Amino acid sequence: MKLNSANIETRLDTLYDAVVIGGGMGGLSAAIYLARYGLKCLVIEKGRGRSIWMQETRNYLGIDPDTPGCNIVSHGTKQAVGWGADHLRAFVEKVTDEGETFAIDIKVGKKSSKYYTLRSKYVIAATGVMDVLPRLDDMQNVYNYAGYTLHVCMICDGFDMWDQKAVLIAGKEAQINAAFVLNWFTPYISVLTDGKFSVSAAMKAKLAEHGYPLYESPIARFEGENHKMSGVTLADGTLVEATTGLISMGSIYHNHYLKEIDGLTWDGENLVTNDMTQTTHERIFALGDLKQGLNQVTIAVADGTKAATQIWRNIRRASEPRKWEANIEKETIKRAAVAAR
Repeated sequence: MKLNSANIETRLDTLYDAVVIGGGMGGLSAAIYLARYGLKCLVIEKGRGRSIWMQETRNYLGIDPDTPGCNIVSHGTKQAVGWGADHLRAFVEKVTDEGETFAIDIKVGKKSSKYYTLRSKYVIAATGVMDVLPRLDDMQNVYNYAGYTLHVCMICDGFDMWDQKAVLIAGKEAQINAAFVLNWFTPYISVLTDGKFSVSAAMKAKLAEHGYPLYESPIARFEGENHKMSGVTLADGTLVEATTGLISMGSIYHNHYLKEIDGLTWDGENLVTNDMTQTTHERIFALGDLKQGLNQVTIAVADGTKAATQIWRNIRRASEPRKWEANIEKETIKRAAVAAR
């Protein structure tokens, strides 16, 4: 069921088997499996997740390469709701461990917001990350290219950068090292710092050894048309020619709501999980970019399958088996009749 501010109060007394926080591809995969297992589940999605930057989905089996991520999410949401999952647009502020249940504090609506608390036996964290983008006065100029010819994932999009003139935009010196991986796909790399940090002599020497120009002036704007880059103009007036680019400026992790939970093990901002995506808290699971491992949509979708299946196993094993009562009654009567002879 699609929930909103008008009907959310009908679910305030519901104890969900699992609440999935994050309605991207991993979270929706979990919801579809949970619903098909006959479990009560809710997906809470804040909107504008990383999937919206996927203008094309070129490395997903069976999907037209031109399919944007938002289309897959829209279709997946319809699937989950169709199988019986609840879906709510809201922001999760905090999750509190109450012992056998979790209290999930949410905010519904950006204007005239309303606040509620929902409860669940299990929590699946699928809120992922957002990539840090260059901050320009005209951010629409960035959005015109981000996800098209200006990429954030080398594994996803390295092939599409093959032998092109590329810019690598780093947020700190350590992130420049991505250039020495990107050169598998193209050696024509110019490194931009966007004026954010100073580059050491050792790193300058390494870039020079590879023939990669370094530009330390801030970015003024990206050049091109129809989402296709042609270059980057810097604040000092320099035009760096490039038909593609890779942003390597780090990520913002959406995991604030779990920070006060005891029993979780963190590796930096990633949660440590087992093979079924179960964290070191037995009733919390983490998918995709929130856990250790490869940040790929295909991995997140598989993680959703694993988390939902393990939760179903746990609940099934703790439940009484369903029996064909009519047959049991017949057998009881039959045995009684035999005993009476």
